[in-house]
Amino acid sequence: MLDQPLGGPAEGSLHRCHSSPVPDRDRLPPVLHLVKYQALGNDYLVVDLFDSMDDPSALARRLCDRHLGLGADGLLVFDPEGVTLRVFNPDGSEAEKSGNGLRIAACHAVLEHGAGRQFEVRTRDRANAVRVLAVDGGAISCEVEMGTPVFDPDEWVFLDTPSGEVRCRLVSIGNPHCVVFDQPVSADRCRELGPWLERDQRFEERTNVQLVEVLDRRRAGIEIWERGAGYTLASGSSAAAVAAVLIHLGQTEPEVQVMMPGGSLRVRQLPSGSILQAGPARRVFRAEVDLADLPQP
Repeated sequence: MLDQPLGGPAEGSLHRCHSSPVPDRDRLPPVLHLVKYQALGNDYLVVDLFDSMDDPSALARRLCDRHLGLGADGLLVFDPEGVTLRVFNPDGSEAEKSGNGLRIAACHAVLEHGAGRQFEVRTRDRANAVRVLAVDGGAISCEVEMGTPVFDPDEWVFLDTPSGEVRCRLVSIGNPHCVVFDQPVSADRCRELGPWLERDQRFEERTNVQLVEVLDRRRAGIEIWERGAGYTLASGSSAAAVAAVLIHLGQTEPEVQVMMPGGSLRVRQLPSGSILQAGPARRVFRAEVDLADLPQP
């Protein structure tokens, strides 16, 4: 395992895999090439960037609909030339970051574009270093640097909901999170509190919500309500945010296993304060989609 933050130049440029050609960058392709991945049950569609992609948010709404489209927890727009990532929720909103999305982008870079064992994927806020730990067919395990958490305010926050007042800690790990303590860590409670807290007036751009239970010094269980997506089986940035809060409060060791309905991630904090997250992502299928076949927005 690493003792320093991941970083350094990529092992050569990414090259495109013949099995997944990048759409013509000068025109809207009549057929869109997509790859679907899942990370602990959190599923994303990945499309390689092309120049005429002028409204990816509308594309996300059409593709991610689980009844009228392909269905996914979000759309990842990946630029293999700049190795950059944009993350769009099913409602069309753009997220600053996604931990599972980063690991899926890394999986896509390796499987479809021949990336090496160490490289960076850039999101809106920063370059996120990646180290590939294992490759097993269409599954990739990797460790991703998520950045340094920001606690603002660095104190307990109490928010009102129809179910009563809840005690929270707020943290940003490149995107906003509201970590809720002293509540039943169940799917039902998460679905009850999540929509209210996501849109609490305190959060101008809404927030991700986690209910947390510390199991011991090295394990925590969480349930997740994801901003723009709703209840989800797993969230990488949520796992990183919860771990950052628990480590900051001294409730766990600097390395903690965060357990979610879809599986667990290992999160650890370096002495520098940077958070590293390790876990799997898996390719599910490739698809060619004629957008004319989908309902118009």
